Amino acid sequence: MPTRRDMLTRTAGAVGGAVLVGLPLSPLSPLSPLSPQAGTPRVGPPPPGPTILDDPTSAPGAPTSAVGTRAPAVVPTRAPVGLIAGSSLTPHQSLTGTITPADLHFERHHAGIPSIDPAKHELLIHGLVERALAFSVADLQRFPQVTRTYFIECSGNGGGAYRRPRPEMTPQQIAGLTSNSEWTGVPVRTLLAEVGAKPDATWILAEGSDAAVMTRSIPMAKAMDDALIAWAQNGEPIRPAQGYPMRLLLPGWEGNTSIKWLRRLELGTRPWMTREETSKYTDPLLNDTARQFSFEVDAKSIITSPVFPSQITRGWRPISGLAWSGRGRITRVEVSTDAGRSWRDARLLTPPLPKAHVRFEHMWEWSGSEALLLSRATDETGYVQPTRAELIAVRGIGTSYHSNPIYGWKVASDGNVTFHGET
Repeated sequence: MPTRRDMLTRTAGAVGGAVLVGLPLSPLSPLSPLSPQAGTPRVGPPPPGPTILDDPTSAPGAPTSAVGTRAPAVVPTRAPVGLIAGSSLTPHQSLTGTITPADLHFERHHAGIPSIDPAKHELLIHGLVERALAFSVADLQRFPQVTRTYFIECSGNGGGAYRRPRPEMTPQQIAGLTSNSEWTGVPVRTLLAEVGAKPDATWILAEGSDAAVMTRSIPMAKAMDDALIAWAQNGEPIRPAQGYPMRLLLPGWEGNTSIKWLRRLELGTRPWMTREETSKYTDPLLNDTARQFSFEVDAKSIITSPVFPSQITRGWRPISGLAWSGRGRITRVEVSTDAGRSWRDARLLTPPLPKAHVRFEHMWEWSGSEALLLSRATDETGYVQPTRAELIAVRGIGTSYHSNPIYGWKVASDGNVTFHGET
């Protein structure tokens, strides 16, 4: 006669067999070909993801894993990809809140992502200093650290929509060259005190370790204000595409000044006039003039839902989006559903931090009539986001940098949403 122990053993074996049917083995399971107990590692593609069951309560789920993944139905991606000198953009239409996942932070590279040994990488600070010093990442981490939330934005963000707006553009294509993260590092002013910056030093040359040797001249006043040498982003070491193992971070300033893979800061008395601040990153204006060293990002906003290529139905829905300014906090975001004839204050869903994205929302009841949805931001300096026509009247159409016009989304009577850039 079977004992209770025998029955429990058989039942456990039957249940274990049922669990294995239709479900992949964990990479760390003792039965997995990838486990240390299995000997030779698996050759070939990794095992498939978890099987989706009609009734998820019918069997135990997937085991724990070393690194988490998104749900199979959630597939936000940067685009385009594969460019050594180019960009990949953040999919704002797929995100909520304000913090950009690190793996979706936009990229802008001038010569690809360098492969750097963090054990050998150092930041040299020299020039007009009492003592030139080199700092490893470990050296930097011995100083008092700060953690701040800031956006980074490429100065070319929105340039395509400004010069050549098209109905089929998405928020990713219009404004995907900005992302918002929590950054951890040491204030630049702390390191300048350590090396003994001389009083006559008024500019700093920042240089990266990429093949382009990206360089920008930075005023000493910014370095002594809120500039950081960052080594962590969103709670982990900065990822290679964002400047691992350390980068310069200049909050609120055009992204090209926040030099990635930072290796050198040289103090001097005047700007170096590198190629990135002469042939590039100047703003051609009207009457054969140009702006140079136009560092600060102007106040901007963009609706991220509803947007192209969605089709909405009648009834209530939130109009949601992001706003930001390089000059400080966003104090107000207004939304219009009638092409700018009237405006209503949107609700700020997150506390407006200086030089950081803020999420806004306005509840709207769509009746089925054609509509044009707009948003405009105001920052703490009183600056109000302009229309495209107002911006062209001041700057012309020749620049691809620092465009910040009011963006619009046209809702047709059938609910289809398309981009409207002619505000």
